[in-house]
Amino acid sequence: MDILCSKSDGILTLEFNRLERKNAITGAMYQTLADALVAAETDTDVRAIVLCGKREIFTAGNDLEDFMKTARPKDGSLDHDRPVFQFMRALYGCGKPVVAAVSGPAIGIGTTMLMHCDLVYAADNASFSMPFTQLGLCPEFASSLLFTQLAGYPRAAEKLMLGESFPAQEALEMGLVSKVLPLYELIPFAQAQAAKLVALPAASIRATKRLMKQSRIEPIKAAIADENQLFSAMLGAPEAKEAFTAFFEKRKPDFKQFA
Repeated sequence: MDILCSKSDGILTLEFNRLERKNAITGAMYQTLADALVAAETDTDVRAIVLCGKREIFTAGNDLEDFMKTARPKDGSLDHDRPVFQFMRALYGCGKPVVAAVSGPAIGIGTTMLMHCDLVYAADNASFSMPFTQLGLCPEFASSLLFTQLAGYPRAAEKLMLGESFPAQEALEMGLVSKVLPLYELIPFAQAQAAKLVALPAASIRATKRLMKQSRIEPIKAAIADENQLFSAMLGAPEAKEAFTAFFEKRKPDFKQFA
């Protein structure tokens, strides 16, 4: 299975398990993740959630072949019932604590989703990138809002405009992750942190999370709406077509032809 779901001692662990494709996420994988998070909300046996990948890579982001087949309906809009939207709504709306453990690259939505988790830990081999502009696109799922709040405008502008990769230590300095650990300590540490959450009063944890996040819910929804409108328009524009064509042809895109 491309997503491994396991439940033990109050912890639901969701693991990307598609290493042969660098854990690139398909619609089916998003659906599995969304369904698991929705089910966890009412499952009294789940008190904390751990999201992780493999030691070599967290996720390469969207599976671009799958993405291009399903991204745009015939009218050119984005389908907000697509599995990726279901997953992200379930993640940022989750009432239970979500712990992310990142090793290796977290690309695109692999970085975006971390901003909607509660505790984020990185291995020393982790790296992060949001290469939306490199694909002729724009930020997604409130990353333009949340990353700017975390890192400050100058550093957020550098990462979001250039789309370049940055290492775990820099992610720590910007507030994207809370701690950087040696690779082989990452998962045990994340599971131990989740176990601490499980041992605390569940109602207190949920109330604390709700109080901290409630002032951000409406701004997040507004940012997502703005981003999605632009993202949808840009997905059909010549720049994105050139970027995706170049990706599949394994060449460098030529954006100089566009004004």
